[in-house]
This record gives sequence, C-alpha cells and structure tokens, in this order.
Amino acid sequence: MTKKRQARRTFSQELKLKVVKDIESGKATIAQVCREFSVSGVSVYNWLNKYSKFHKQGASIVVELKSEAYRSKELEKKIKDLEAALGRKQLEVEFLNKLIELASDDLGIDIKKKDHTQQSTGSASRQKKGGSK
Repeated sequence: MTKKRQARRTFSQELKLKVVKDIESGKATIAQVCREFSVSGVSVYNWLNKYSKFHKQGASIVVELKSEAYRSKELEKKIKDLEAALGRKQLEVEFLNKLIELASDDLGIDIKKKDHTQQSTGSASRQKKGGSK
C-alpha cells in the first residue's frame, strides 16, 4: 500500500504575521486558526515563537485579573451600559418636554420658565401673615 502524500503548503510571512497579531489581540484563538487554515497547532505555535512579541519559547506569561484585555472588556461593557442609560434619560427628557408642551397648550399658558422670569417669593397670603413687605 502506498500512502498518498499531501501537497506541501507554504504560508506567506504576511499571513503568519496577521495570524499572530489576531491571536495576540484576542480576535482569534489558536484552535480557530488551526481549523480555518487546516494547519497543526505545532505550526501555529512555531509562528508565535518566531513572530510574536509575547509568545517566546521558554518565556512565562503572567495573567492577572486586572490584565489590559480584561480591563478593556470591562470598560467597553461600562461604556455600553452608560450609553444605554443616557438613551433612556434622553427619552425621558423628550417625554417630559412633550408633556409640558401638551399641558401648556391645554391650559393656554406657558408653563416653561423663561431665563428672565423672576422666581416667586411666595404666595400673597403668606406675605400678609408675615406682616413684612
């Protein structure tokens, strides 16, 4: 029985650099790269050892809870939550402005205070009781 040899494939340096960059940035995992390019994990680790700034052979990588990637994901989640809260508040402001507008139209008076309008010092009956003014 003769074995059928698979054709030898060669990957360009540009592709290897892109793959290494994607793995380092978290866009891809080693397993995903292996499946996508039908390449062995050993080959991918060789690319990492050759081209990566972080994955050098024999080097230890310390992963902490507050690592940069973890912190970035937490900040992205916080931004998304804040944007959602801002959207809800904007809808609330628009609703209240529309409510004021409808009430003004219904009552026939301008409910919104103008900048040049002086604040009321109290009702007339309170001023009479106090005896001053």
